[in-house]
Amino acid sequence: MASFGWKRKIGEKVSKVTSQQFEAEAADEKDASTESDEGNWLHASKRRKEVLLEGCAQKSRQLKDEGASLAENKRYREAIQKWDEALQLTPNDATLHEMKSQVLMSLHEMFPAVHAAEMAVQRNPRSWESWQTLGRAQLGLGEIVLAIRSFQVALHIYPMNPEIWKEDLSWARTLHEQQKAAQRIKESAAPAEATHVSPKSIPDYDFESDEIVAVCAAIAEKQKPVTANKTMVIVSASGAVETVTEQEDSAAPPDGSVFIKAR
Repeated sequence: MASFGWKRKIGEKVSKVTSQQFEAEAADEKDASTESDEGNWLHASKRRKEVLLEGCAQKSRQLKDEGASLAENKRYREAIQKWDEALQLTPNDATLHEMKSQVLMSLHEMFPAVHAAEMAVQRNPRSWESWQTLGRAQLGLGEIVLAIRSFQVALHIYPMNPEIWKEDLSWARTLHEQQKAAQRIKESAAPAEATHVSPKSIPDYDFESDEIVAVCAAIAEKQKPVTANKTMVIVSASGAVETVTEQEDSAAPPDGSVFIKAR
């Protein structure tokens, strides 16, 4: 009589080694799939960022051109507004700062003009236009020495520029010589104008000394009347003239002991 038993599961027919190999391959495929998904996400994110930057740069160029057109028509405030919008998109654009400085100088706003030119130089230290504009703005503030230095830097970057050499730097040096000449004239005229006596030139007298007491006695002696006699001429009604001399008590010479030493 045949015996019956439980049927083995299908999985039990697969060897243990084969099962482990299958599981390892499945895990590798899963990891590869995950890495592929992450790589695609990073690539897509980088691409979106590049597109965004390209869009910002394009919009900034558009605003820059619009501002330049407004500046040519002397609509300076509107031009500055356009360039400020462009700077929000591309804050490291040295050209925007430099053009803004030029317009601010046209509006006679020298402090903001110097600040904008300094920002341009910081963004692009090799831009001779930025150094030239900075020098002109500094001249507007009366900072002649700083302006000469800025023009020299611009000339160092672009030695063949005749405008910087013949106009900007030459004019700044002329102003510097005039400033030094005016300073020399002012310094030479200063002693002639000083008419007041310095407190140090007044001697410090000792009012308790015997010399001061003697001087006071001599002054009092000098102030005595030259004569103690008074002579009067009397003319009567009949025409007679009579001379009358009146004797006065002569004052005794002052004694030095009556003077009180003053402190």
